[in-house]
Amino acid sequence: MKLFIKGDRCYSDKCAFERRAYAPGEHGQTRARKKRSDYGVQLREKQKLKRMFGLMEKQFRSYFHKAERGKGVTGTKLLLLLERRLDNMVYRMGFAGSRGEARQLVRHGHFFVNGKKVTIPSYLVSMGDTVGVRERSRKAARILEAMDTVARRGVPQWIDLDKENFSALLRELPSREDLTMPVDEQMVVEFYSK
Repeated sequence: MKLFIKGDRCYSDKCAFERRAYAPGEHGQTRARKKRSDYGVQLREKQKLKRMFGLMEKQFRSYFHKAERGKGVTGTKLLLLLERRLDNMVYRMGFAGSRGEARQLVRHGHFFVNGKKVTIPSYLVSMGDTVGVRERSRKAARILEAMDTVARRGVPQWIDLDKENFSALLRELPSREDLTMPVDEQMVVEFYSK
């Protein structure tokens, strides 16, 4: 399944999934796929979500337990926690071409939250927080390229983007209907509840 991990490349003809939509290896095209067990389907959904956000197993499990302790539907809470990560918000706001690139830009100190420099990609952005690009980083080629291509990908409606000032405001937290990820979060909940 296409996870859009490579950013803008996934929207072009160079997307690996579009060029070769079969398993690697000598028998990739001829090998018949077996029917997956329930466990296999649940594991696949968890791995898909983990890879989309670029997390390791321990960190992902920590987010799951945090979502499980909170009130509300566990799967939706998990998605909201992952969406609120600073590296994901930088990607969603259009300051980076992919989540991996956003993570690197955050680690290198190109962004501030509410006027304070933050270099932790897992920092949780709250409702009403403003994320902006540092003054020195506004001329960086990677950030300018991403700002030019954000029109094709689009900025979610819960974010107010101010292109002139290189900043964005998280107006409200998204609902599950706003998140258009190809993930069945209920399978992830079932996987961890065994």
